[in-house]
Amino acid sequence: MDVDNQIAKLMVELSRSQDYEIGYGTTGVVVMAGALLEQAEKLLERGIHPIRVAEGYEMASRIAFDHLERISQKFEFSGDNIEPLVQTCMTTLSSKIVNRCKRALAEIAVKAVLAVADLERKDVNLDLIKVEGKVGGKLEDTELIYGIVVDKDMSYPQMPKRIEDAKIAILTCPFEPLKPKTKHKVDIDTVEKFQTLREQEQKYFDEMVQKCKDVGATLVICQWGFDDEANHLLMHRNLPAVRWVGGVELELIAIATGGRIVPRFQELSSEKLGKAGLVREKSFGTTKDRMLYIEKCANSRAVTIFIRGGNKMMIEETKRSLHDALCVARNLIRNNSIVYGGGSAEISCSIAVETAADRHPGVEQYAIRSFADVLDAVPLALAENSGLPPIDTLTAVKAQQVKESNPHCGIDCNDVGTNDMKEQNAFETLIGKQQQILLATQVVKMILKIDDVISPSDY
Repeated sequence: MDVDNQIAKLMVELSRSQDYEIGYGTTGVVVMAGALLEQAEKLLERGIHPIRVAEGYEMASRIAFDHLERISQKFEFSGDNIEPLVQTCMTTLSSKIVNRCKRALAEIAVKAVLAVADLERKDVNLDLIKVEGKVGGKLEDTELIYGIVVDKDMSYPQMPKRIEDAKIAILTCPFEPLKPKTKHKVDIDTVEKFQTLREQEQKYFDEMVQKCKDVGATLVICQWGFDDEANHLLMHRNLPAVRWVGGVELELIAIATGGRIVPRFQELSSEKLGKAGLVREKSFGTTKDRMLYIEKCANSRAVTIFIRGGNKMMIEETKRSLHDALCVARNLIRNNSIVYGGGSAEISCSIAVETAADRHPGVEQYAIRSFADVLDAVPLALAENSGLPPIDTLTAVKAQQVKESNPHCGIDCNDVGTNDMKEQNAFETLIGKQQQILLATQVVKMILKIDDVISPSDY
């Protein structure tokens, strides 16, 4: 969106920083900052100084932060038992457009993250997960490929479409005679000279192709193009080739197949070849679209999620939703504390902040109380979006939490019949929630300290 208002720009920045740090929970953080500002306005009308409001908010956010820590639970999963992780990813996908296949997408996301995760170091490199989309098919056709998908096809139609136990030469040098760096001109005045020149070129190509064959390559992937002559020769020598593959894809192919990227023909050797169990070309529908799948690689640390969908919008939306799910899984591997969803964590914090307010003498008490009201904004919005009467639902759940002192009661959005989020398996990561509260409070404190916004166009 193109936002003109300065304060609104801060809001955009806010959701962006939540996205960079945690990867999801961007809506929640904006809802919260908005509610905090709304409450701050009421306090300022009462004549409370903005700095005191900001201080009160800061105290309250500390209380909420620590309270989340207390009600959080450790969350057990292992490489074999991925169900808990899948459940968490499903919570994230529930509020997205793709929620009709949330189960399948959540499983794909979790398997992709576990394929690239380093469980000892508790680290996940999301760059190794490539998300590709292709219009056509339906959402249910989305698949996870333990390998790389390249949007290219073989350079010559008659080349084999399926190569097993491929040894791949990854080249970044063009398949054509070297050109001198200086400006030059060749005068050809007889047919013989032309003949010699042609033979020379052909010999050069021959040597190149032979070199690839000698080191044992069964597939050549080249960053640049090659002339028809080279193409023809490769075809004759039964050496399938793919041309014009981008730099990022080359790197991923190199990581996945354990090969080295070779910049010069002279340096090609058999240990620099990548290995893949299966390279196949797959065509889609009735179109000429073909893609190259490189699977069963030596080092399956690089995976591809291949999304299908009815139109471009749908695919982009699915990419964003999957990014959220991937980030959830990554954060759980990094830090496996969870709090329960459905607004239960916010309601619980709200009660804690409310009780703590009485212990603070001074004007900050008002600010802390209004912070407690702000925390109710999320469950209120949840209830409203689920078509429930917001205020009745919230007060009922709040009363239930106080009565049973059970911090897991939340809004029953899907009408399952129970308010206990533990039974509904709706949970979120602790770090995501804490980050939301801290970020929203920081932005609001900053805005409160601005007296007036002067837009340069007025003067």
